[in-house]
Amino acid sequence: MTCLASIAMTNKSFAATLTLWGAGSLRGALSEVATNFTQEYGIPVKTEFASSGSLRTRLENGEKADVFASADLGNAITLNQKGISGEVETFASNSIYAIAVPGLSLTSENLLNKFLDPNIKLGIAQPVSDPLGDYAIEVFRKADQIRPGSFTQLDAKAIRLTGTLPPDRNSPGGSIVYYLEDINKSDIYLVYYTSALAALDISPNLQVVELPDSLKVKADYGLTVLKDANPDSQKLTDYILSPKGQQILTKYGFNPAKTTSVPEPHGVGGMALALGIAFAMHRKLAKKQQVRVR
Repeated sequence: MTCLASIAMTNKSFAATLTLWGAGSLRGALSEVATNFTQEYGIPVKTEFASSGSLRTRLENGEKADVFASADLGNAITLNQKGISGEVETFASNSIYAIAVPGLSLTSENLLNKFLDPNIKLGIAQPVSDPLGDYAIEVFRKADQIRPGSFTQLDAKAIRLTGTLPPDRNSPGGSIVYYLEDINKSDIYLVYYTSALAALDISPNLQVVELPDSLKVKADYGLTVLKDANPDSQKLTDYILSPKGQQILTKYGFNPAKTTSVPEPHGVGGMALALGIAFAMHRKLAKKQQVRVR
């Protein structure tokens, strides 16, 4: 018995490390998922977070990872279509919100007027390399349907916020505070809801405003295992898709997505439980933020 236990512990100790690459907005959630996964399975996970487009480009250029979690479906699907990864699972969703400096009196009703105001600096992420920037462009296109000509104005005035962040601001919430308050690069920033919540934890006086229905944009997140990945990679993706993984994502403000795959449909047991958790957490977060989120 002692010998068997020793062998088991040895195998656990020498489990190959999995490499998980994820969108920057997933830093907090997937870091916790990876930690819990390692505690449960004894398989270490090395994480790296950056913009989804930049990670996809690195994978296309030959760098290696086991699992890729993108803030959109497009970057993951591109890898699949090029034969670099397997099927793509929709594993979570996010929403685009506006976050503004204190004193701007931003509301859902006056949001488009504020966007178009030439005296107000409007920040977005870099399109193409970062899906958050692409989602902002989609908001601009919707604005154009309400007020023709808005897309041209917004696209021209929008400040592309990009560059190296200080170490203490290298997080979803920290980057927002950096651009809005530390260097005053922008007055309003189109961000993920999850990142807005993280920014409020750092700077509670920021204003977080939900986009009106006419401008709302949903962000679906894609998950895929790379070709020639460690065989244990599927365990990690299954864990992310499981009720345990979904509960962690929900804690950070993500909504579990009805899981589908490319090219074949694929259901995940326990999603109803995750959706129930999401509803409860959404109510909790809404209550917590009711004074600060308008």
